[in-house]
Amino acid sequence: MRKKAIGLVSLAAPALIGALAASCDKAGNNPLEQGAEKLCGPCGELSLGDVGISGNAKLDGFFEAVGKIGDTTASINGDFDANIDALGTAFAGADFDTSAAINTKVDAVIKAIKADFSANLDGGVALTYKPAECHASLDVAVKAQATCEAKAGCTGEVKPPSATVECKGSCSGSCSGKCEGAPPKCELSASAKCDTKCEGTCNLEAGGECKGTCNGTCDGTCSVTNADGSCAGECTGTCKGNCELTVAAECSGTCSGSCEVKADAMCDGGKAPTCTGSCEGKCEGSCTGEVTPPEAHANCEASAECKGQASAKANASIECTPPSIDLSYNFKAGLSGSAQADFMARLGDLKVRGGAILQGFAKYTLLINGKADASGKVLVKSPVAELTASVQDLAASAGDIAAEVPVFRLGCATMAFEEAGTILAKVGSEGAANLTAQGKFATAFTSGFGS
Repeated sequence: MRKKAIGLVSLAAPALIGALAASCDKAGNNPLEQGAEKLCGPCGELSLGDVGISGNAKLDGFFEAVGKIGDTTASINGDFDANIDALGTAFAGADFDTSAAINTKVDAVIKAIKADFSANLDGGVALTYKPAECHASLDVAVKAQATCEAKAGCTGEVKPPSATVECKGSCSGSCSGKCEGAPPKCELSASAKCDTKCEGTCNLEAGGECKGTCNGTCDGTCSVTNADGSCAGECTGTCKGNCELTVAAECSGTCSGSCEVKADAMCDGGKAPTCTGSCEGKCEGSCTGEVTPPEAHANCEASAECKGQASAKANASIECTPPSIDLSYNFKAGLSGSAQADFMARLGDLKVRGGAILQGFAKYTLLINGKADASGKVLVKSPVAELTASVQDLAASAGDIAAEVPVFRLGCATMAFEEAGTILAKVGSEGAANLTAQGKFATAFTSGFGS
């Protein structure tokens, strides 16, 4: 990707710098300026989050999206490295080398955790796991569309603000059309009977099967017990109390959380259920996939062009919820109380840091690779690939763009364009190695480290 990005930048740059004889340099100087007239000013930098560098809506939208991608990927990689160092110190101690390459450190952490599990546990760790959920920001898309149209000079009637967009992927929110791929859900304001599947807390006052973590009494075998003998883990038998469900499951009691419903059902108060699948219509909530915001101004010629940049900004601003993780285990017979306490402290740290790593990995994967379903249908286009491809589109229209950019900003625009190429090249060149390291840890974690 690095060679491709640099090559595309070299294609576009000549057209953008054709009128630089009277432009500004990075420091904001122009040797042709005379008297008190001062048109130049210090150029903005993508790496510092500066926007509005060129004054051209299409170009500045591209700059903003690339800057966001660069900041996000750098943050994910930095957090991953810090969490791996912390886990290595906790589980391997002085033997862990924080200066080693990231893949080497991940291997060392996995090895140390496996050894710790083997030394302290009987049968390893059973993990109940609900992956992180990621979505593009609809709010970002809508605001970006309105801003872009305004910069493009659209002066028609301003439409009422709306968070409703077309979502090519998975919608999480209300859907004006048909919702497919996953059952819609009703959020329960109070504990209620759920005739289908419950996600949240299943209240089993009369007792029943618990396909999650049983907090109460277990008429059978409990994987984790509290000091008072109550159950706080997986119950093989009948659970009486609260059953925490990290994935949707049948609940013979009452449900606190969300309840799956039929597609044509309505929730309490006449509210539409939440769609968690593909939406044939308008989605209001969040979207895992390509978003297309509505026009902000009536009869705006730049609307179609702005939608591409608004969608790019939204996909570059992907947010992911933390995964839900529940760990069940049994200590080896004869393990001292202090040894158990020390192990539980390390396991608590692993759960928190491991969850953060899984959340970052989900986001990083979407940014670099996008997402496809089992049939190969693309649900989320890679924002990095989309932005890299848009460099070629910008190159094709570089002459028109240069004509729309104020002459005293052309120098700044060209330098920002080159910086964007550098950022995309860096993200691409580092992406494969970082994805491999994060994926290796994620696979080990979600398998209970071989338990």
